[in-house]
Amino acid sequence: MPAMTRASVCLAGGTLQVNVDRSDLALDDLCGFASRRNPKRPFIFVSRVLGRHLPVQPRVMRMIHRKLAAKLPNDLPGPVVVIGMAETAIALGHGIQDAWQTLAGRQDLLFLHSTRYRLADHRVLARFEESHSHATGHLIYEPAAPADAALFAACRTLVLVDDEASTGSTFIALADVCRRHMPHLSQIACVTITDWMGHARREEVRAELPAPTVFLSLLEGRHSFSAASDARAPRMPDVTGNGEVKDALIPVNWGRLGLRTPRPLPDHVAAIRARRGERILVLGTGEFVYPPFQLARRLAGMGADVRVQATTRSPIQEGTEIQGILEFPDAYNDGIPNFLYGVRNGQYDRVLVCYETPPETAQTGLLATLGAEPVFFNAPGA
Repeated sequence: MPAMTRASVCLAGGTLQVNVDRSDLALDDLCGFASRRNPKRPFIFVSRVLGRHLPVQPRVMRMIHRKLAAKLPNDLPGPVVVIGMAETAIALGHGIQDAWQTLAGRQDLLFLHSTRYRLADHRVLARFEESHSHATGHLIYEPAAPADAALFAACRTLVLVDDEASTGSTFIALADVCRRHMPHLSQIACVTITDWMGHARREEVRAELPAPTVFLSLLEGRHSFSAASDARAPRMPDVTGNGEVKDALIPVNWGRLGLRTPRPLPDHVAAIRARRGERILVLGTGEFVYPPFQLARRLAGMGADVRVQATTRSPIQEGTEIQGILEFPDAYNDGIPNFLYGVRNGQYDRVLVCYETPPETAQTGLLATLGAEPVFFNAPGA
């Protein structure tokens, strides 16, 4: 057990208390804490290994993927479906699926992630709510390939991935809607980096889930939040999308519609080169995060000093773990603000902002502020 087993953190709206019951890595290595601009839950666990709000080396992200994948038994009843939660756990879920496929040598598994974007050309299988989120609604689409849709329907083990769990309510909501389309479901695994539910709540969640369930994480603990008596409810920006269909903006399936293995990088992206020692930030945008991580791994393999991060619709207050906030329009024509945390001008020799959306959606203000290069993965002819 790492030395630090408890922490008390003074945040804008009150005090967050955490107690670690079990951990594979030190609490300080896994996460910090910050204040959210969200009256539903005024605090956030800020992962230091996820590659979303804070910059992370790709090798550290890959280590986390492998450690969590290794907790899944190789002989899980198949087929196995892995679902990563948007936005935060998309790359995490995809990385766990990819690592477990290598470890277990299994081919009967499928990855997909929830999304907040409407696609007119594809069938919505499930809708569910993330009650404490800044943007609550999630969609699960039927896998696009007939064989993948059949595998989804035949699923016996459902692996649900999120970066952290505090109440378990999202796992319950997602499992319930998936169960309606998985008549043979016999087992569930809930996988997180940090699990803050505590034993009693974990057992309550287990009892509510529609199949026998295991909880797998790198840290288990408990949390409580005491609101300050003079705390003002933070003003939450409107980060709910406009509900327009996005088929033309996101024509390529990078995970929303099911993938057996990660898509290879397009040739023009794989052709990007880096100098040894070059300080590079590879920045994902919104729900587009795992392919940028793949690019970052390639550049790190060339000897560059690479970090991975992503823009987000999650509104966090400056202070504690978050230093420096950039705000700009989203890349999916939703007309909502997105944010980037802790990136200073001149911090990197090169910044690559990665898009699954077309060039006309480029966030020109963000690119100019960072002196960044846009990388359009779905460029014509790619």
